[in-house]
Amino acid sequence: MNELFLSELKSVDKDLLQKLVLVEEHVFAGSAAQALHADESLDSLELIISQCVAIISEIESPLEKAEALLNELYFQHLFIDRYQTRWPVSAYSVAKGLNQRAMSPVIKAALVKEIITACGFETDLVFIPNKIMVRLCCDEQYAIIFDAVTGESLDWTELEVRLDELVGDPGERELKAISDSVALVEHLSALKNALIHEQAFDKALTCVDIILSLNPDDPVQRRDRGFLLHQLDCFKVAVDDYRYFVEQCPKDPAAKILKIQLENIDIDNNVLH
Repeated sequence: MNELFLSELKSVDKDLLQKLVLVEEHVFAGSAAQALHADESLDSLELIISQCVAIISEIESPLEKAEALLNELYFQHLFIDRYQTRWPVSAYSVAKGLNQRAMSPVIKAALVKEIITACGFETDLVFIPNKIMVRLCCDEQYAIIFDAVTGESLDWTELEVRLDELVGDPGERELKAISDSVALVEHLSALKNALIHEQAFDKALTCVDIILSLNPDDPVQRRDRGFLLHQLDCFKVAVDDYRYFVEQCPKDPAAKILKIQLENIDIDNNVLH
């Protein structure tokens, strides 16, 4: 893994959106899809920001300003969307996703955060089981927490129900902003699955390698790396990842199946029965 690339991913001087662009460039490096087309420019982002700023400039109430901003963004700029069973690979591209208005959840959350922050609000991303959401702080007392994909906000009752799903002492429960690395892993895991569906195993393997550079020895990612190496005919290397997963997650149903298969493999002939 390129050390300069990794240092930029971990840098505090780059925001999440910049890091997502770096990931995109790294995963698709050398691909024909990297040729610049009209829908792969981020010029429209500045236009959206300037129009949103103009809409809220005369509003004094922070809450009314926030509501007007979200209305402008989701309805006038067509950010409103619904969840899909499977997002296309193009939805994981920052510029293309923005310009086609088909953005995967983390890409959209990062873009929405960028726009709202540029409009003068304090904004961060938080994890509300089972998804990453955006928190827009109107003032010191009031915040709006909403789903970046749909634009739908949570009321306090629904928020309490969601937080009850978190483990730990309820009295010490605090909704903390997630780190860029958490968002990147979420994004890369979803992109990996989209690429596997398209049988782009080499690019999916790059996603896993980046994830493991951020979360070394994650057993599920090691299993997936084994699968991808297997698909790319690197079976002898894949076996080590399969075995690591079996050792670390012995009760996982997939581990039990893999254990049986590993006991019956012929490594020299690259056969997994």
